[in-house]
Amino acid sequence: MKNKTNELAEESVRVLLKHFGEDIHREGLQDTPKRFVKFFTEFLNPPKFECTTFQGEGYDEMIIQTNIPFHSLCEHHIAPFFGTGTIAYVPNKKIIGLSKLARTLETFARRLQNQERITMQVADFLWKELEPKGVAVQLTAKHLCMEMRGVKKHDTYTTTTKLLGCFKTKASARNEFLNAIK
Repeated sequence: MKNKTNELAEESVRVLLKHFGEDIHREGLQDTPKRFVKFFTEFLNPPKFECTTFQGEGYDEMIIQTNIPFHSLCEHHIAPFFGTGTIAYVPNKKIIGLSKLARTLETFARRLQNQERITMQVADFLWKELEPKGVAVQLTAKHLCMEMRGVKKHDTYTTTTKLLGCFKTKASARNEFLNAIK
C-alpha cells in the first residue's frame, strides 16, 4: 500500500515532467515518478552507523585513508557531483574503526549538499568523536551542474580541504599530509 506522502511526491514528478513537455504515459516514463521518489528516499537516507572507536594503545602517528568514493547532489541544481575523499587524523587516545572513515564521508555526502560543507562536516564530526591531535579532510569532485549546464566545462575537478588541530597549526604535519596525498 502506498503512503500519501509518496503519492504526492510522485504526482509532483509527473507535473514536472509534463511541464517540460514529456509524455508521462510513454512506456519509458510510466514508472519514472515512482523510481525517482524511491531513489531520493534511498539516497537521502544513508544507513546509520555506530562510530566505533578503540583505545589507541599509544599510537600517535598519522592515519590516512585515500581514494574514498562519494556521491552527492548539488543543493543548487539537484545535479550529481562525485569524487574521492582523503581523510587523515593523528590520534590522541582513540582510533576509529577504518570503515567508519568511509561511512562518515558517505553519511554527510548523501544529502542535498555543497562540497565545502561536506568537507567541514566530516572534519568536525571526527574532531568531536575522536578528540585527536589533528584531522585533515580533502575532497576532489566532478560537478555535473558545471559540466551539463552553465559554463559547460568537462573534466573539471574541484578540491576542498579542511585542516584542524596539528594539521592547521604545525607546518610539518600539514606538509606530511599534503605530501602523502600527492
